[in-house]
Amino acid sequence: MDFRPTDEQRLLRQSVREFAETELAPHRMAWDEAQGFPLSLLPRLGGLGLMGIQFPERYGGAGLDAVDYCICIEELARVDPSIALSVAAHNGLSSAHVHLFGTDAQRARWLPPLAAGRRLGAWALTESGAGSDAGSLRTSARRVDGGWRLNGSKTFTTHATLAETFVVMAVTDATKGAHGISAFIVERGAPGLTPGRKENKLGMRASDTAGLSLDDCFVPADQLLGAAGHGFIDAMRVLDAGRIGIAALAVGLAQGAWEAARRHAVGREQFGHPIASFQAIQFKLADMATSIEAARWLTYRAAWLKDGGAATTRESAMAKLLASETAVRVAEEGVQIHGGYGFVKDYPAEKFFRDVKLTTIGEGTSEIQRLIIARQYLDAAS
Repeated sequence: MDFRPTDEQRLLRQSVREFAETELAPHRMAWDEAQGFPLSLLPRLGGLGLMGIQFPERYGGAGLDAVDYCICIEELARVDPSIALSVAAHNGLSSAHVHLFGTDAQRARWLPPLAAGRRLGAWALTESGAGSDAGSLRTSARRVDGGWRLNGSKTFTTHATLAETFVVMAVTDATKGAHGISAFIVERGAPGLTPGRKENKLGMRASDTAGLSLDDCFVPADQLLGAAGHGFIDAMRVLDAGRIGIAALAVGLAQGAWEAARRHAVGREQFGHPIASFQAIQFKLADMATSIEAARWLTYRAAWLKDGGAATTRESAMAKLLASETAVRVAEEGVQIHGGYGFVKDYPAEKFFRDVKLTTIGEGTSEIQRLIIARQYLDAAS
């Protein structure tokens, strides 16, 4: 196996890093305090190809592969995990669902504006009673003349107050359990579609999260996404790929937290010496760097397998589990190395520490990842 990045990948990393440091870094704390995704950023993200990273060029996408996608998300998260989360949710959930399971007509209609950043996407699966148990949805869809009527509510939907294009999962046949769930494309402004209260979050505050209500919301028949009854199955495939993106986000966040800790350790003096000269700090930095590299390559391996067309349920879960829990430890050690300065907002360690916890929760908790991994091995042994 060749672990060397290609010249194109080096250039991609450099381009996204320069963009993040120029366009994100000066504003990240203001966006965090405002608790809102900066819509003015969308055209610039779209112009760099970051709103349609893996989609074909014929739909306005950048036509990059899964490893390239990881590089992009990683470099954004190294500077501002909130923006990286929004880009990952847009690419890896709502837009990806349309790309993977939409008809040619649906792809041609919805992907170009999503890939260009003219529209923001949202993916509505989670409900108050259906979090880790995603198959127990209550939102329903019933057939009517010309389409469907959707009723129910969603929670923890990224971009719920901002999105123009929603992918919504709803029960179309309650007698079939998870096999009676279907997916629908719902456009902003559809009668009966109402964004709910925006959540006041601990971290990732510049990434919009809110509820969503559907009150007899009419959806035309041609906006059924995928086959009726296949919505849950398709959503699990979307999540398999999406977890690679969250793993990359965790790696990038950890890298940013480590770099901030290293800078502080080199510049901060105690007892007449930089604290980086103390073995206790050196060991922390060494362990942090080693863990980040392990998580990075497990993530890239999952992406490489995806690019080769392999099923990655186990590998995606492993990458997300290791990368997210590594990032939590690295961010915590980053605060510890900063000492009191890590507890104030003037230093990036504080924001990394708040942002990181979501990586062990979103797109499947660490407990769910362990369950997926165990089942993969146990099913193979039976």
